[in-house]
Amino acid sequence: MRGYDHLFIDGGRRASTGGGSIEVRSPATEELIGRVPDGTPADIDAAVAAARRALEEGPWARTSPRERADLLGRLGKALRARSEEFTEVISDEVGSPRTWARTGQIATGLGVLRAYRGIAADYPWEERRTGVFGNEVRVRRLPVGVVAAIVPWNAPLFIAALKIAPALAAGCTVVLKPAPQAPLAVYLLAEVAAEIGLPDGVLNIVPAGPGASEHLVRHPGVDKVSFTGSTAVGRRIGELCGHDMRRCTLELGGKSAAVLLDDIELDEALADRLVDGAMANSGQVCMAQTRILAPRSRYREVVDALGTAVARLRIGDPADAETQLGPVISEPARVRIERDIARAVDDGAKIVTGGGRPPGMARGWYVEPTLFSGVDNRMPIAREEIFGPVAVVIPYDSDDDAVRIANDSDYGLAGAVWSADPARGAAVAGRLRTGSAAVNSTAPMDLGSPFGGMRSSGVGREGGPEGVTAYVEHQTIVMPIS
Repeated sequence: MRGYDHLFIDGGRRASTGGGSIEVRSPATEELIGRVPDGTPADIDAAVAAARRALEEGPWARTSPRERADLLGRLGKALRARSEEFTEVISDEVGSPRTWARTGQIATGLGVLRAYRGIAADYPWEERRTGVFGNEVRVRRLPVGVVAAIVPWNAPLFIAALKIAPALAAGCTVVLKPAPQAPLAVYLLAEVAAEIGLPDGVLNIVPAGPGASEHLVRHPGVDKVSFTGSTAVGRRIGELCGHDMRRCTLELGGKSAAVLLDDIELDEALADRLVDGAMANSGQVCMAQTRILAPRSRYREVVDALGTAVARLRIGDPADAETQLGPVISEPARVRIERDIARAVDDGAKIVTGGGRPPGMARGWYVEPTLFSGVDNRMPIAREEIFGPVAVVIPYDSDDDAVRIANDSDYGLAGAVWSADPARGAAVAGRLRTGSAAVNSTAPMDLGSPFGGMRSSGVGREGGPEGVTAYVEHQTIVMPIS
């Protein structure tokens, strides 16, 4: 049980102005494992005011890019020293297997901090150009200001790092709002920030429900909102930011395709990798490749191989080192996933394996990993983000047909192409209308490069130098001709 009776504002612990609390329950046991305050609009006001003071008046306003880069390095070092504690907390509150929490959360979070330490030192904060009339022009990149960073529950530490690191590198200050389902790892991050001496007000953390969260998005003291989460909530945030002319980055849902070209060598190892790409973290990953496109000539072979791989996944206690698949985040999430599975069956899709609840697991919000065949890309199971351990296999007739099906989606976040010929795979990947795509890999994301989506998958990019650019305003100074 981890109980916190305070918020993290202006460099220290501060009591909430309200008396409410947010309970955190283990998805694996349904037991209460933590409690944090339920932030109020007044708490948001205090956090934004602290961030504004730090931005304009405190020592943070005078830091150099090199000093900010060094701070990110210290943050990474302190986080690494407590990596096992972070692993346990994330696994407990999200339900992720320990192995995935360690690699998919801690290692990636450290990688983000390491990447931005280098980027901050080398980023072109000011350029001098020769103007069209021969005069000198200075182009400066200034911090956008106070940032509202809103992170989801499925990868709280990694996504918090994706927002905090470029924002701090740019010289911004941050009000971070964790998801109510998983605030505990973010509180640990606050402790680490205090340990390294992050100046007061630079990072403020306020967990809150929908009302106070919308107050943060609409706050006149916030200059930019960075949100990762569902497309429905992202649309609402985009509307609010558009009304107030506030900058925003939205990393939203996905329904990514893994395209298997007809020359693949489909062995057990590849089948396991494809299943991992679709179902890691119980499928609760925005870039999960849950639409698997198989050549019609090899369709039955692919379905059989993937069905065997899904059936041998080890489901169980996230704390068990042998567990590959834990529970989903909540009972409402499980009910929704089960409803989607039942609807797919009604629509004519065939369950290859799974479809129910694991036997002998009465406690915890577990769903059997489920694979469908006989799926048409027009079915809801192929078009809607399930956010659970559910994948479909869709047949195609040619490379052009595969590209058409892959692109026939409201989303455009990520994808992958698998081929015995990497050059052929890259050519097909280049035709996908997605923010990123991988060749012969389940990881269409590089921590030093931009990541984000097209269409309903969002607006803007995170990662790489482009991630810093999302947190700056450009100022042009035109010098007189001497």
